[in-house]
Amino acid sequence: MTVLARAIEATRRYGDVLALDRVSLDIRAGELVGLLGPNGAGKSTLINLLVGLRRPTSGTVELFGGSPSDPAVRRGIGVTPQESGLPESLRVGEIVDFVSAHFPERYGAAELLARFGLADLVRRQVGGLSGGQRRRLAVALAFAGRPRLVFLDEPTTGLDVEARRTLWEGIRSFHADGGTVVLTSHYLEEIEALAQRVVVIGRGRVLADDTVRAVRDVVGVRRVSFAAPVVPELPGILRSSVEAGRVHLLTADSDRLVTELVRAGTAFADLEVRPTSLEEAFITITSKEETRV
Repeated sequence: MTVLARAIEATRRYGDVLALDRVSLDIRAGELVGLLGPNGAGKSTLINLLVGLRRPTSGTVELFGGSPSDPAVRRGIGVTPQESGLPESLRVGEIVDFVSAHFPERYGAAELLARFGLADLVRRQVGGLSGGQRRRLAVALAFAGRPRLVFLDEPTTGLDVEARRTLWEGIRSFHADGGTVVLTSHYLEEIEALAQRVVVIGRGRVLADDTVRAVRDVVGVRRVSFAAPVVPELPGILRSSVEAGRVHLLTADSDRLVTELVRAGTAFADLEVRPTSLEEAFITITSKEETRV
């Protein structure tokens, strides 16, 4: 598939702080890529390099085969940063028209706002919008110029569940029409719901890059759950928790753990063994990196 954006051994320093450490990554046409990582991992820095807001200290970054610093090249992208400000005196429809006018191809205000559940706000002044409505508008504006590639940095921060799912549908619709999306999120269920490919970043490095299922499986961990009053002391438990009377254990060898559970004579019921969630895989991957460094 065509590579739309690329980082090759990209490193970025801010003084003595190493934000990205020789990151290599391709974003291909038609992908929906989720970037995961804790605060300070380098996710936003990577996006800033790819969209031309920052330049790498060393290495190479390309956008549509050219330089991200070229305004003509950047016309093919849409971006929603973590924080955005909009003129409070303008109406929602006016802002959409103003932003769209910068692009040779564009969505009409009505079509764009309907896609993101904002159709009834077209005549509302931005100053009268709630924080969640402003965030949805900021995300919608990233799609105003019919971009080939959209970067969304924490797009659903501050949204309630219903607004978040409306936004998901807008993103899915764009992707279904052939668009390419790169998004970061602290909501791991959001990445599971949207992304086809997951890139885990920690300490400025790529720790994993694969499908959601493969990222869960790469750590070789399974979740063993059962109803029991206490957490049993058994070998091979990587992490444990108790919620609502159920014990949850993470292990690299679920067969052995269940065998040891029976041998120990532990009273339990309703046994369940399943692959890890993306959240559990993410914690395990980043914990391994913290231990290794």
